[in-house]
Amino acid sequence: MPATLFTKQLITRQTRTMPLPKTLILCVVAATLAACAAPGSFAPGKNTMTQVRAQVGTPTDIRFAPNGAELWEYATGPSGTETYLFRFARDGRVEAVTQLLTEEQFGKIVPGQTTKDTARDLLGRPSNTLFTQDGVSWSWHVRVGNRDGQFVVEFGPDGVARNKKVNLEGSPS
Repeated sequence: MPATLFTKQLITRQTRTMPLPKTLILCVVAATLAACAAPGSFAPGKNTMTQVRAQVGTPTDIRFAPNGAELWEYATGPSGTETYLFRFARDGRVEAVTQLLTEEQFGKIVPGQTTKDTARDLLGRPSNTLFTQDGVSWSWHVRVGNRDGQFVVEFGPDGVARNKKVNLEGSPS
């Protein structure tokens, strides 16, 4: 066999790709997910913006509080049931991490008083928006106890909450 033919066959054999076993792929995916930090694992005063972004990723929203604090929102919507808000001090360190979609936060929505801006600050961005002829409804996918559902806030044309309710899956509306 001529040397060039042998070399060509050897190179061809070496460059063939073999499919990775499914278990190896699953292990890589599992390890990657395990490496992601849970938002609640960050310590106020210790972790920085750089560390949060490196471990949690790009926020779904960045805004600023009236006092100048930078707020990073990590929403898992529209199907997720958690939205975390990181509040950073002026020095770039984590000041607080808050899970926004809780029953305590829902209780802060007061019909006749709460504006859309306040609701947005309390609960993060809504999962869904429904425009009606007399206002707009915002909803968030939530977990109450061990049940999933929707927390809904209806706003009038003036942008003030008129009604709020929780619709749990399997419950009458």
